[in-house]
Amino acid sequence: MQYRKLGNSDLSVSLVALGTWGLGGGSVWSDHDSTEAEAKNLLSACKEYGVNYIDTAPVYGTGESERLLGEALKGRRHDFVLQTKCSLNWRNEGGNFHYSRDGYTVNNDTRPEAIARDVEDSLRRLETDYLDSVIVHYVCKSFPVCDTVEALERLKEQGKIRAYGLSNSQPKDLADYQNAGGHVDTVQEFFSILSPFHGRDYFPECKKYGATFQTYGVLEEGFLTSPAFMERTFRKTDIRSRIPWVQPEYKTGLREAFEIWEPIREAHGCSFPQLFEAWALKQYPNMSLLVGMRKPANVADNAKCLDLVLTPDELAAMEEAAKPIQVEVLDK
Repeated sequence: MQYRKLGNSDLSVSLVALGTWGLGGGSVWSDHDSTEAEAKNLLSACKEYGVNYIDTAPVYGTGESERLLGEALKGRRHDFVLQTKCSLNWRNEGGNFHYSRDGYTVNNDTRPEAIARDVEDSLRRLETDYLDSVIVHYVCKSFPVCDTVEALERLKEQGKIRAYGLSNSQPKDLADYQNAGGHVDTVQEFFSILSPFHGRDYFPECKKYGATFQTYGVLEEGFLTSPAFMERTFRKTDIRSRIPWVQPEYKTGLREAFEIWEPIREAHGCSFPQLFEAWALKQYPNMSLLVGMRKPANVADNAKCLDLVLTPDELAAMEEAAKPIQVEVLDK
């Protein structure tokens, strides 16, 4: 495993990070509800392969992902850099309506009192007295940025968080937070070979402020793990039923792209996840790969992407194959 500093903080994080959206289960990930034993085994695999960076959020399974991690982290909290999020909550205390799901109404609220409460709720569910990093889950224009920044900086002063970042945002949002006196260490945004545009727009601003760009969706919720994945079906509420790759015209294009990618994969003797992760790491030098993993075998496979060295010609051929089906905006 390789490690680097998270933004301008003193946190040393693995290049491959554990994403736990799927760990929360529920209707969004309808094929499996994880158990405490599975969460513990997953973290044991992370420890074995050097993955020390964990990302979660309050709304992943409406608290379930955080609760499972809290149990799994007992006795080894200091082995991991723990990151969760703020702004989305189901307390019915104000903010902007975001969605209704599984019997809960979730609002987006970046007011200082909401952020402070979010952090306290996460500390309780995760059974810890500090968070290494907190991400503003959805940047909100309805409330003053300066107030949000002040709340995050206060939490740092109190020792409840050590760093913070932004997600589901735009490059100007990073500038706004920095100009308001913020110290944003992480920008977490979607980025994959099938949807690279938002990330590339963001890279210059991240470089300007020294922020780590953390990609989610690099494997497109499983659709880039193998051609066979396209044959699966999902419930209407499942995130994987709502992205472009389930549509017939995109499936055809994706199958054709896999035919071009297959010889490159074979030449390196690697898996498709390793191939696309290696591609992503070549796109920006200060990149963090946030990969959703629910099984120890996933951790073992994804950690090996760092051993894969792709040539410039291979990188170009991979993206050329993706161009006919690339999309600019993904609403996940």
